[in-house]
Order: sequence, then C-alpha cells, then structure tokens
Amino acid sequence: MATTAEIKNGLCINFNGKIVSVVEFQHVKPGKGPAFVRTKLKNIETGKVIDNTFSAGHKIDIVRVERRQYQFLYEEGEGYHFMNTDSYEQIFLPKSAIDKSEFLQEGMMVEILFHADEERPLVVDLPIHIEAEITYTEPGVKGDTATNTLKPATIDTGAEVRVPLFCEIGDKIKIDTRTGDYMERVKE
Repeated sequence: MATTAEIKNGLCINFNGKIVSVVEFQHVKPGKGPAFVRTKLKNIETGKVIDNTFSAGHKIDIVRVERRQYQFLYEEGEGYHFMNTDSYEQIFLPKSAIDKSEFLQEGMMVEILFHADEERPLVVDLPIHIEAEITYTEPGVKGDTATNTLKPATIDTGAEVRVPLFCEIGDKIKIDTRTGDYMERVKE
C-alpha cells in the first residue's frame, strides 16, 4: 500500500475495484483544514474519466501494468488474434477490449496493456495514425470546393471516414485512429 504522496501522472491504481490511471493530479494545501489531492482518473477498460479527491495520507493500492508489443494476426468470430513478436505466443481478445477496432489492419503492431501480477490483458492501444487505401467513395463535383466540404469514403479495413472532395478511389490517406478523422493524403 502506498499513500497519496506517491500519486503521479500515468500511475495505475485500484479504485473501487476498477483499475484506473491518473490523468491529472494536484496537491492542495488550503489555509484552513487538512491538505488533499484532487485527481482525474481514467478507467483503463472503459475509458471513462472521473474526478476524485483523496485526503492527504490516504492509502492507495498501486497496480503494476506493463505495455507489450503485439502484432495483429486476424479476426475470428467475436474477437481478434494477436502474436507477441518476441516469444511467438498468441492471445485471443474479445472485441470489447479494443476501442476503434474498425481501424485494425493485418500485420499492424499494437500495444497491449497487461495487469503484470495477473498476466491479464486489459486494453489494446492502436497506433495514433494509420495509412489506408480508399476502396469506395463518390466522385467529387467540380466547383464544389467553396468550403471545406467532406464526403464519406470506405477504406480497406471496412471503416467509413469523411474525406475532402479531391480524394478518389485508390488514394492512400492518413487517419487519426483516436477520432477517425482524415489527416492528409499520403504521397507515394
């Protein structure tokens, strides 16, 4: 057991039976009354962020987590298969463990967050940006560019994203996997 004096950004703790990561913290020493620590905690599995205030000296339960590199192999039924590129060990994760799974590409390297003591995978982090090819989109109308207009396009992973009117079928584009937004056209 540790105390609130050891709280720092990125620290994972057990809070109300859930594993949360400290996003933000602030030690506060008011003129009157005892000191306290104001925090923003992000649930590792759901991504929900909550505010919480701990009194100074409050005991916290630190959880040891590890980030490991895995390669995405293929989708099967209700989940995905990944392989550790060092040990060639394969794991199967349900679709619920992966946020924005529509951006997974075969052979893609991802980071999987593991509960180190229980050897249990918690969540999969995709790379921040991916490059994908547009497989279908409507043609843009010439002269329809007075504003920053976007049109729907389907990429090779099957996901639908919004792209500028000048993008065509076969173009390679860069996408932000956190938001699903178009970033730029990739130069060959």
